[in-house]
Amino acid sequence: MTGEDLRAAVAGERLPEDAARAHFYALIGRLFYGPPDANLLAEIRQSAGAESGDHDTTRLGAAWRALQEGCGSVSPAMIRQEYDDLFVGVGRAPVTPYLFGYAEPSAPDRHLVRLRDQLTEWGFLRRSNAFEVEDHISAVSDVLRLLIEEGRSLGEQQRFFASFVYPGAMLFFAAVQQAPAAGFYKLVAAFAHDFVVVEKEAFEMVDSV
Repeated sequence: MTGEDLRAAVAGERLPEDAARAHFYALIGRLFYGPPDANLLAEIRQSAGAESGDHDTTRLGAAWRALQEGCGSVSPAMIRQEYDDLFVGVGRAPVTPYLFGYAEPSAPDRHLVRLRDQLTEWGFLRRSNAFEVEDHISAVSDVLRLLIEEGRSLGEQQRFFASFVYPGAMLFFAAVQQAPAAGFYKLVAAFAHDFVVVEKEAFEMVDSV
C-alpha cells in the first residue's frame, strides 16, 4: 500500500484501498492503546510487503519498513517497559496520549466537549467500562476507522480529521519522537506521522477538485 494508493482511496470511490486506510488507523490505535504482544509484532513484520509495497520508495513506505524492521529487534517485554516509561510513568507521564493538551492547550475542556458532542451526534457512545477519555489518540484513530468502514462521507471523515485528529496528533507524534525513552515508539510515531500527512494531503486534493 503506497502513499499514492492512500491518496486514491480518499479521492475516489470506496475501493479496497479504504480497507487499508481503516487498517492503518486500527493499527495506530492499537499500538498506542497498549504495548503489542509477540503475535502482533509478527503480523506487522509479515504484512510489510503486502501493506506498503516492496518497491514503495515514498517516505511513508520507508517509515513502514523501519517499523517492520523494528518489530524484529525488540521483545514484547522491552516494549512494555518502554510503553510504561513513556505513557504511564511515575506520577505524570512524560508523554500524554490525550490530544486536548496539544490541540487546544488554552481551552482543553472546550475541545473535549466538542468531541463528545460530535460522537454523540453520530451515535458513538462511550462504553461504561472505558477508562480512557475520548480524545486518547487510540480513540480518535478508532473513530476514523469506523467512519471509513461504515462508508461515511468524505466530508464527515475530513471534518473529524481536521477538527479532532490532525492538530493534536501531529504534536503528539513529535513529542513521542523527541522523548528520551522512545525507541520502538519513535518508529511507531514516525510511521503514524507520515500516514497522517498523506491523509491530510489526500483530503486537500479532494478539496481542490
